[in-house]
Amino acid sequence: QKSSNVGTVKMALQFSPDEMWRLLDGLGFGSQLSLGFPGEATGRLRPAKSWRPIEQATMSYGHGISVSLIQIAHAYLAFARDGDLLPLSLTRVDTPKAAPKRVFSPQVAREVRAMLELAAGPGGTAPQAQVPGYRVAGKTGTAYKLEGGQYVKKYISSFVGLAPVSRPRLVVAVMIDEPTGAHYGGAVAAPVFARIVEGSLRALGVAPDAPITPLQLARKQGAEAVTAVRESM
Repeated sequence: QKSSNVGTVKMALQFSPDEMWRLLDGLGFGSQLSLGFPGEATGRLRPAKSWRPIEQATMSYGHGISVSLIQIAHAYLAFARDGDLLPLSLTRVDTPKAAPKRVFSPQVAREVRAMLELAAGPGGTAPQAQVPGYRVAGKTGTAYKLEGGQYVKKYISSFVGLAPVSRPRLVVAVMIDEPTGAHYGGAVAAPVFARIVEGSLRALGVAPDAPITPLQLARKQGAEAVTAVRESM
């Protein structure tokens, strides 16, 4: 339910540098996704042989590695598809479907999906990601920006998730660059995720997979009231 750098480090150090590198490489980090779009960023994933133990540890929670938002969204496909990854495209084209690449076992993918659902739940770091009538899962991100080779006190806040948990149809990634006021991903990016997912699932005609709680209903009605007031001003 909560973010834990210590827990993440302990898990990461159970892998050898080569094993961890192969996992990150398999998810597409450090490589172009071949989207056919100019200016695609590759990110940065250094060879495992150059890692020191402290670097492997900090890399597990995002330091010493850089990835694009679309690379993270692509990686989440593995959790949505029970361990399979498919190529991405920014345009819809009629071509033979590519064979999926297995990066996790179905059991591992489902267990991670269950943990991500807790993170987006009432006691997690992103309760504002919840969508009335649907089970959602995801993870917050709050990172310092890198300027001139140094981390500065400017933030990039994010939330990446999937829905509905029972049979995922969407992976949505939201990034807020240098948010004003609150800067945690659960406070600034998760509500945007919720609005996008709610509208998209209803537009796609996806059946609800969870009851609407009184708290969710109250939040929804409150948000609609605020929107109505703003539009009338």
